[in-house]
Amino acid sequence: MSVYKIVELVGTSPNSWEEAAKEVVETATKSLRDLRIAEVDKLDMRIENGKVVEYRARVKLSFKYEGNS
Repeated sequence: MSVYKIVELVGTSPNSWEEAAKEVVETATKSLRDLRIAEVDKLDMRIENGKVVEYRARVKLSFKYEGNS
């Protein structure tokens, strides 16, 4: 039996939602171990002067919880 913790992170990219979501996973793997699932929860864009300047992806990540017994 296992327990998993879920955290929510937001990644950004000037090019695409895919790059924004990928940035979340690549950054999270530097400090979180045993990532299991990445679920894109929400996509949005930042707009300046009528133009899209940034894509944002809110991603839920799950990883195995290793608490003290």
